[in-house]
Amino acid sequence: ELAARPARWWKKKEGLKVECGLCPHHCVVSDIERGACGVRENRGGEYVTLVHSRPCSMHIDPIEKKPFFHVLPGTGSLSLATVGCNFECHFCQNWEIAQARPEQVKSSFLSPEELAGIAVREKTPTIACTYTEPVVWAEYVYDIAAASRLKGVRTVMVSNGYIDEEPLNDLCSVLGAVKVDLKSFTQKFYQEQCKGEVKPVLDTLRRLRKKGMWTEI
Repeated sequence: ELAARPARWWKKKEGLKVECGLCPHHCVVSDIERGACGVRENRGGEYVTLVHSRPCSMHIDPIEKKPFFHVLPGTGSLSLATVGCNFECHFCQNWEIAQARPEQVKSSFLSPEELAGIAVREKTPTIACTYTEPVVWAEYVYDIAAASRLKGVRTVMVSNGYIDEEPLNDLCSVLGAVKVDLKSFTQKFYQEQCKGEVKPVLDTLRRLRKKGMWTEI
């Protein structure tokens, strides 16, 4: 049984269906089904996330590997991922975890508070939500950022930028920096290679700029 936590950013629809408001896919999910990301599930008309506090990969990387080139250069960043992504890029280098389902990959339990404690102990000034797509585990990202901030550690997010405005605003209230992978300028590339759209990514970049969030592309 996968541990479930209540999801944020969704609304109820008729007949036990829910509509996800996390990313531009706006998945309408029937009971016992999952969204396109594979990590969010409808259980009796209540939407849950299956990956909160369930990292499947964790390392201390140079911050430049994220890559952030202007965020505390020369420091290490405690980097982690859960499974899941809202794109299906043909060229994904982390496809074993990004395109997997939670039950297919071994993960461990690690609360946001425990993660913040590890960053302090290892003297990494940042925690990076990276490797897969942090948007689909945004509840965990938010809680990590809130918990780590209390300990003087900044949380940064490496993302495809495929996120709706409300969750982005919520994340911006706690994150320290965002790096967006702008994979192409053409809609054709996004549709054929990523199963997504380019406009929402450009919208995200404008919103980050408007909010004054430190953003690298």
